[in-house]
Amino acid sequence: MSNAAIATDSQTVVTPTALSWKFIHWGLGLFVTGFLTGFIPIAHYINGALAGDVGPVFLKNMTLWWGCPAILAELTLKTGGLGMIAIGLCYLAIARQGPSPDISRHERIAPTLCAYGLIAELVTAGVGYAVLNYFWPNFFFEPVQAGKNMWLVAQGLSIAVYVIGVCYAFAGIRRASREFR
Repeated sequence: MSNAAIATDSQTVVTPTALSWKFIHWGLGLFVTGFLTGFIPIAHYINGALAGDVGPVFLKNMTLWWGCPAILAELTLKTGGLGMIAIGLCYLAIARQGPSPDISRHERIAPTLCAYGLIAELVTAGVGYAVLNYFWPNFFFEPVQAGKNMWLVAQGLSIAVYVIGVCYAFAGIRRASREFR
């Protein structure tokens, strides 16, 4: 069987090598996106310092992701991207062990779930912040709990999609590793 996907019986058979490169490709791209997102807090600090807007409300919320709404998206993208790379490397190790076990349908969709979960987290962090800030101005820095809760739940659901993908991949890696012991 080649490293590329092979079509049989109207189902696509995916090899561990092909699956590994999907995880690595997406993971690296999302890690770099998280790295770039990390410049948003720097701009946030510079803007706040230049404006002199370091009042009591800002200082009170400083512990909430270091005072910038982009921190959760940044850390999720970086951590999630690295996790996807690690999963991809596990699949590459499996492929090197010899005849590879079949990839389950859950494993086939795992990289897509992981990638879309992280992308959705970034979108809900950015677009969600802008939309909710329209309805509850300054909801992140003022104590507007309804806005914060809605924003965090949306991000949490996005992260849950990523976690489901990781669980599918972990189950497949665990199954394959049992076959090589």
